[in-house]
Amino acid sequence: MSDWQQRVDAVWAEAGELGDDEVIRRIDALAAERAASDPVALFEQGGARDSAGLEAEAEDFYRRALAGGLGGSERVQAHVQLASTLRNLGRPLEAIELLDAIEPDASELRDAVVAFRALARIDAGDARLAASEALAALAPHLQRYRVSLAAYAAELAASA
Repeated sequence: MSDWQQRVDAVWAEAGELGDDEVIRRIDALAAERAASDPVALFEQGGARDSAGLEAEAEDFYRRALAGGLGGSERVQAHVQLASTLRNLGRPLEAIELLDAIEPDASELRDAVVAFRALARIDAGDARLAASEALAALAPHLQRYRVSLAAYAAELAASA
């Protein structure tokens, strides 16, 4: 991990004590150390604004980060965070489309993608499908009732 990323992570670790304006100020100062088009810096700037409830501003940073070639885990995170932002801006169908376009594979973010897609589906008026997908993602984590829950999830999906 680079020194720059460690300093970014330190800001996020203190975010609760710093407050929204100070987090944005510090993240912007760190981003200024990199090229204006650096996708990781843009992603962090979007996250700072998103965290502060400035979704309209965050959207632009996330889109520029993705267009600039953001890769790896940060790319999946940016999709999730942008989808959440779009949902909060009243555009759940765009959020679903964005989440459907990524493949988080077996990463730790797969369940986050499902969860945020479920929230967007609820806002789009498809609560049964949202519940089905969320339950299907939850089922493998259960010690008991795994098979039953998976069957109920499939039943919900069929009736959605």
